[in-house]
Amino acid sequence: MDLKHLEERVAELGEPAYRARQVWEWTARGAEGYDDMTNVPRTLRDSLAADVPFSTLAPESEQRSRDGTVKTLFRTHDGHPVEAVLMRYRDGRRSVCVSSQSGCPLTCTFCATGQMAFGRNLTPWEILDQVLHFRRSEPLNHLVFMGMGEPLMNVDAVLEAARRLPDIGITHRRTTISTVGWLPGLQRFVEEVDEPIRLALSLHAADPGLRSELMPVNDRYPLPDVLALCRAHWERTKRRVFVEYVMLAGVNDSQAQARALAGLLGRDAFKVNLIPYNPTGMYDGSSRSVIAAFKTELDRARVPSTVRLTRGQDIAAACGQLAAPARPRVRA
Repeated sequence: MDLKHLEERVAELGEPAYRARQVWEWTARGAEGYDDMTNVPRTLRDSLAADVPFSTLAPESEQRSRDGTVKTLFRTHDGHPVEAVLMRYRDGRRSVCVSSQSGCPLTCTFCATGQMAFGRNLTPWEILDQVLHFRRSEPLNHLVFMGMGEPLMNVDAVLEAARRLPDIGITHRRTTISTVGWLPGLQRFVEEVDEPIRLALSLHAADPGLRSELMPVNDRYPLPDVLALCRAHWERTKRRVFVEYVMLAGVNDSQAQARALAGLLGRDAFKVNLIPYNPTGMYDGSSRSVIAAFKTELDRARVPSTVRLTRGQDIAAACGQLAAPARPRVRA
């Protein structure tokens, strides 16, 4: 729901401003539509239904994984594809992975999103409507900005959306924004964000040359500059930065590379998430034994680390797999 449009329309209709807040409160609690909003006058509900779309996104298709993960493909009003994922865990976590852009312009070689055409940045409301789509079916308590796109290239919209999430039931401490190291947006995040939103850095190689091969953004914003900002975030907040490290067989998964990663990061400011590679066509994933040996090196250096649980791989909903098709153009 476009909340600015909502507020403007409520004012145009001569209604008090609190009516817009009532509508948002109902929406954030998972209302199915305007008809559910029983404390809002019927005439206002009818006017809003005609003039303010209940969602800025149109669901187009949905896939369900054997592990309970759900992936939904949406279209924006101008036809751009957007995918979001609901992940269900046995401990009760209900986590949503949302997109901040349609596609991604940064072309990381291991990521399917980078192989699709880039559309545009999403608005705050298009980001929130991904969350609200799943909220209508069940309560949510975690969220990651790890879907399509580089969140800190769209930092204003991402932060505006993130600041609304507690209304939906997702606290700032359970919200994570991931970045490949987009320096202008990262600097904004580090210097301006006071809420305890978590920061994650997509790193994937300690060696600058290899990182540039995997992630061309490293040539534009070198890793030492990125890590300096991450350490500044740690110094200011004492909140560790999560390091995402996708395990690529024979590329970045040797024990020597683990030791180099440990030396680069140190013990205090970072926690490493080792991510089993989800196939997108270019690489092979590291074996469990290789991932375990890599983690052992990090443990030996006392660098905190975990191996991420893969969800939704069978429906291409796992990390790095989102790549919605563009809508075919209709010839005149």
